[in-house]
Amino acid sequence: MEKTSAIFDKLAKTYEENVDFDNPYNNDYERPAMISNIPSNIAGKSVLDAGCAAGWYSEYLSHQGAIVTGVDISKKMIEAANRRIGDKAKFVCHDLQEDLPFGENEFDLIISSLSLHYLKDWDRTFSEFNRILKHEGTFLFSVHHPFMDFHNFDSEDYFQKELLTDTWKKSDLTVDVHFYRRPLQEIVMETIRFFQLGKIIEPQPRDQMKHKYLKGYQYLMKNPHFLIVKAKSKK
Repeated sequence: MEKTSAIFDKLAKTYEENVDFDNPYNNDYERPAMISNIPSNIAGKSVLDAGCAAGWYSEYLSHQGAIVTGVDISKKMIEAANRRIGDKAKFVCHDLQEDLPFGENEFDLIISSLSLHYLKDWDRTFSEFNRILKHEGTFLFSVHHPFMDFHNFDSEDYFQKELLTDTWKKSDLTVDVHFYRRPLQEIVMETIRFFQLGKIIEPQPRDQMKHKYLKGYQYLMKNPHFLIVKAKSKK
C-alpha cells in the first residue's frame, strides 16, 4: 500500500491549483461550518493547522491575524503552502503520528481539516495535541462522517475500525487514497480521553451551494457527509 506522504505528494499540484474553488463540498459545506466554530478574535493567537495540505486554512487564519504554523506529512504540500503564503505562516513537514516538534502549551487553537481519518491511531496524536495546547485552548477538527463511509463502501461491521480505499480522479491524475473509517463512539471516546468535548456538528451546506451544485446540495441536506468536533483542553 502506497504511503500517505507519497499519495499526497502526487496530489499537491492539483490541491495548489484548485484549493480555492474546485470542490463545493469544501467551499460551501465543510469550510463554512468549520469557520463558524473557530473562536472569535484570534488575532495574535498561536494556531496549529494540523494536516495543512496546500495551506487554505493557514492562509485564512493568517488573514485573521493569527500566528500560524502548518504541519503536513507531504513535502510537496508544504512546498505548495509556502508558495501560497510565504512568510505569513511557518510550515513544517512532519508526521502527526510522531512526537510533535513544539513546546508544551504553545498553541491557543489546533485546527485539523479532513486529515485525521488518514491516521490509523489517534492516541499518540491526541496526546501530543493536548501537550502543546494551552489551558482553555480549542481543538477543532473535521473528518469523514462514519455513516457516510459505512454506507458508501458497503461495510459489514459498523463497529469495526476499517481501512478503506477510494479512487480520486483529479484533472488527468487518478490516485488510490487510503483512510480509516471508525465508529462515532470511537471518535467521541478518543476525543474525551484528552479533551473536554464541546460540540458534535453534522453540518449542512450553505444556500449558495444550491445554485452551483443542486444535486450535491439536495444530498447533503439529508445525508451526513463530514463530521466536525469541537473540544477544549482539559488542563
